[in-house]
Amino acid sequence: MPGGAEPQARNFYGSLLGLTELAKPEALAARGGAWFQCGSIQVHLGVESGFRPAMKAHPAFLVEQFEELLARLQREGFEITEDTSLPAVRRAFTNDPFGNRIELVASDAAA
Repeated sequence: MPGGAEPQARNFYGSLLGLTELAKPEALAARGGAWFQCGSIQVHLGVESGFRPAMKAHPAFLVEQFEELLARLQREGFEITEDTSLPAVRRAFTNDPFGNRIELVASDAAA
């Protein structure tokens, strides 16, 4: 993520996706960025000089309220691209505020 964008990260990953923000260890806090957790999984967003978004490599989040999340993201201005290339899996893609690709998979259709 770009420097100084922690508020956008908190809104997207915390408020919209519903992940819990973790306090970064004191030794790392001065570097900026933000850490989030859901269950036993953590997402660490680090600040990168000359930041370029990850447009191919991406995390995939298993989502319990899939339709509701897609609608909430769209209301907030995030573009959603639903994907039907795997017929047994309901999934969609969006980008976080920094352009990083994010996959969302409906928990009731995960293979």
